[in-house]
Amino acid sequence: MLKHLPNAMTCGNLLCGSVAIVLAMQGHLAMASWLMIVAGILDFGDGFAARWLNVTGPFGKELDSLADMVTFGLLPAILVFQLCTQMGWGNWAYAAFLIVVLSALRLAKFNIDTRQSYGFIGVPTPANGLMIAAFPLMGLYQPSLNSIWQNDIVLGAIILFSFMLVTELPLMAFKFKSFGWAENRVKYIFLGLSALLLLVLQFAALPIIVGLYIVFSLVFK
Repeated sequence: MLKHLPNAMTCGNLLCGSVAIVLAMQGHLAMASWLMIVAGILDFGDGFAARWLNVTGPFGKELDSLADMVTFGLLPAILVFQLCTQMGWGNWAYAAFLIVVLSALRLAKFNIDTRQSYGFIGVPTPANGLMIAAFPLMGLYQPSLNSIWQNDIVLGAIILFSFMLVTELPLMAFKFKSFGWAENRVKYIFLGLSALLLLVLQFAALPIIVGLYIVFSLVFK
């Protein structure tokens, strides 16, 4: 039965994303963002479980990309669309759905790009999605920061940042072949800094962590 655990976690990711889409369309953006975070944990865990159980294969990879398309492609686009609508963008709010297109291109490329076996080319869809999920949560739990992100420039930047999904940017992946310090030093330092940022800045840390992830990947490649 354990051999089915990774795919079950992937399906949990997909289920969270699907329910979150309904919640986002109903205006419950923070609740939808929480579900995306749960899905993100499952998305990280399914790959780890697959390697631990030695049940990796093409089926799991395809299923994972299909789930990510919903949870970290369509759902973030709907969240941004709703935020843009609240800010009075009118028809311009539909620009948010560029995130869906860019996510689809990113995931299709990932499935056939042999260069991405041990790293990523372009920002991963979960990283982009979780960065977007931070903003509704900031609005609910850190209202003092509303003036930072509730403006047209930041919302436009969120959409433009999604083009990083399809750039030829080599980024590190968190696929641990072992857990030794020497071969994983950069990853452990990054994870430690990320935990510290989350502790201090809460949800506002998520966009910073994504930026830190890109910097670490480029500096320590």
